Amino acid sequence: MEKDIVKYIKEGLETLYKVEINSLKVSVEKTREGIDGDYTVVVFPLVKHSKKKPEDTARDLGVFIKQRYDDIASYNVIKGFLNFKMTQEYWINRLKELTLNKHTTPNIANEKIMIEFSSPNTNKPLHLGHIRNNLLGDAVSRIIEAAGNTVIKVNLINDRGIHICKSMLAWMKWGKNSTPNSTNQKGDKFVGDYYVLFDKSYKEQVANLMSSGLSKDEAKDKAPLMIEAREILQKWEAGDKEIHRIWAMMNSWVYDGFNQTYNKLGINFDKVYYESSTYLLGKEIVAKGLENNIFTKDPDNSVWIDLTDQGLDRKILLRSDGTTVYMTQDLGTAFERFEQFDPDKIIYVVGNEQDYHFKVLKKIVEKFDTDYSSKIEHLSYGMVELPEGKMKSREGTVIDADDLIDEMILTATKISEESGKINDLSDEERENIIKTIALGALKYYIIKVDPKKQMTFNPNESIDFTGNTGPFIQYTHARICSILRKAEQMNIKFKGKISTETNILNSEIKIIANLTEFDNTIKESANRLDPGIIANYIYNLVKEFNQYYHEHSILKENNAGVLQFRLQLSHQVALTIKNGMKLLGIEVPEKM
Repeated sequence: MEKDIVKYIKEGLETLYKVEINSLKVSVEKTREGIDGDYTVVVFPLVKHSKKKPEDTARDLGVFIKQRYDDIASYNVIKGFLNFKMTQEYWINRLKELTLNKHTTPNIANEKIMIEFSSPNTNKPLHLGHIRNNLLGDAVSRIIEAAGNTVIKVNLINDRGIHICKSMLAWMKWGKNSTPNSTNQKGDKFVGDYYVLFDKSYKEQVANLMSSGLSKDEAKDKAPLMIEAREILQKWEAGDKEIHRIWAMMNSWVYDGFNQTYNKLGINFDKVYYESSTYLLGKEIVAKGLENNIFTKDPDNSVWIDLTDQGLDRKILLRSDGTTVYMTQDLGTAFERFEQFDPDKIIYVVGNEQDYHFKVLKKIVEKFDTDYSSKIEHLSYGMVELPEGKMKSREGTVIDADDLIDEMILTATKISEESGKINDLSDEERENIIKTIALGALKYYIIKVDPKKQMTFNPNESIDFTGNTGPFIQYTHARICSILRKAEQMNIKFKGKISTETNILNSEIKIIANLTEFDNTIKESANRLDPGIIANYIYNLVKEFNQYYHEHSILKENNAGVLQFRLQLSHQVALTIKNGMKLLGIEVPEKM
């Protein structure tokens, strides 16, 4: 409707004031609460065409448009604002369009967009921080695709480097050939325990060296465990067969564990990259950079790039012993992706502690004769903490993703049993609904927060059946489905044509107006890379419907036309909830 109002305003200006308008920017907004109207036009910028006061211009345009267009019921002027109220017939027709699926999602660019997310290390299991990364990446992928783009979801697994060598060394020293099967542990959890064990022993060695007179930095550098870990890394890069055998074996345990967690979360990828391959591509890029004087080699054979003239610093790309750093593999991966897939954009979903890293990456890529740098975008998000504070992987104080999911399922089970609402279902149905509620609570609580903001995850708050939570939205969807099932049992037909003579309420108009904003909400969410926009849109729609349902009867309505309208309205609300939550990777049950 906003486009139609812009057209009406343009016609009014040309007819009333005899001006020719080739391009016109008109601000059309939803009318604020407490003011009579549905859409508001800001008139102040139009006075240059009318040569009149804003109030007079608004009245002229209001009279002109009201006389000519049947979808305008009335208008009013408040200072320089022209408010239009639409006819009931207009809103009924809008609902018809929605139920007939005649609306189309606005296409923001029709681009090919690659989205990298997850990117775990193979020295520890996925934890709460990874959950936010995965949920953001998955939701953004779904939303961008819904906005009309081609999406390629990729994962870069950090399967090599000094941190991986630490877990390997600890297992080699203290593992006694144990395996996840022999200890009845999930593979990624098993390996992660050895990473924690390394750190504990390493800290003890550092403390001992410091007590003998070394500085903290000297002690950290000369601790025997760190020296051994570096030796393993050098052997790995030199292709040592035994080191590679252990590395491949331990990584296979971790991959099995990762896949179990991804399946629980409903996460999948179109392509998986491994740093053990991409770091070689990075070395090739470094070699080209040296040939073209983009990089420089120091006397100790380390390779650097100096970006101090651009407000950054001097960045290392190869260590003196020839081993690589994260930047090296990111360069290699970026160039391979552009050459292989030719994406219009690559979006990296990575925490805000890596903001500087991606500034440097873009600057380095910019030095090469390509347009790749302008196509790199960093979706930076804030860290997740628990109510008790920050988590630390090395100290083993993180909340494993699997443990958190299991805890959510236990809580959902307890709440469901206490309510008794699903006790009459089969065991399989009950189990599926409980899992749906638990994952919906977890996902929604994290996704609803603006990605840029740091957040605290509170499991108990997330699974509440009131307020801005996943279960509250899921319960509303189940409630509407129950209403529609009862209507069918009563042989009430509600999917036919709605009469435009039906008298509808202001609260119903408000719901329809909200439903018509769904496509624009998808567009805004895709443009801003913020799934929280959709989450909060759904919550507001659910709040409006619940208030309406509380105040007005649906199945007990005696007027057949009104009953049919209300059922169709309810059906469209349920469908929008389902489609919106699906974009967030959340299922909504039909029974709860």
